[in-house]
Amino acid sequence: MTKPLAVLAALVGLAAISFAQEERQPRGQVETMVHGKKVVIDYGRPALKGRSLDALMEGLPEDRIWRAGENQVTTLETATDLKIGGKAIPAGKYSLYIHAPAQGNWSLCVNKNLGIELGKIYAQAPPEMAKELWPRLDGYQKNIAGDEVARIPMKTGSAAATDVFTIAMSASELTVAWGGQSWEVGIE
Repeated sequence: MTKPLAVLAALVGLAAISFAQEERQPRGQVETMVHGKKVVIDYGRPALKGRSLDALMEGLPEDRIWRAGENQVTTLETATDLKIGGKAIPAGKYSLYIHAPAQGNWSLCVNKNLGIELGKIYAQAPPEMAKELWPRLDGYQKNIAGDEVARIPMKTGSAAATDVFTIAMSASELTVAWGGQSWEVGIE
């Protein structure tokens, strides 16, 4: 291949990678220190892309459990015991889900079950993703509700309109925001 063609091919490849990255939101990660120990939440960041949050939530399964992100499972890892919304969460790693009833306040679900390997639920998973843990989308209530450590009611509020799902955390509060709405719960 001549040098100009190689440069052109490289530029086309970079443009394709950039375009693909624009289409897919990056994973988010927030961390804070509580009692001098690290607390981290890792989550996917779906975008509304012109849709309404209410319309998206209408598509939830009967148990009204949402995976609190997209793609790989959303996780909370804490090196210290916590109280979230007054409920005890021992040090460890957990998956996070949200109970989003059609009426009433949302609740944060903290679960010991860390998900299922993508390769076990999607045979065509790319090899580099096959071992990645995915949330249980096949019936939370039926399959992993028994592993729930806590279901914590969150206080509903308003936020600046944000197209991309966002989680923020400090040593005293966890906030979820999306589409002009927010839900928060205290941490101690």
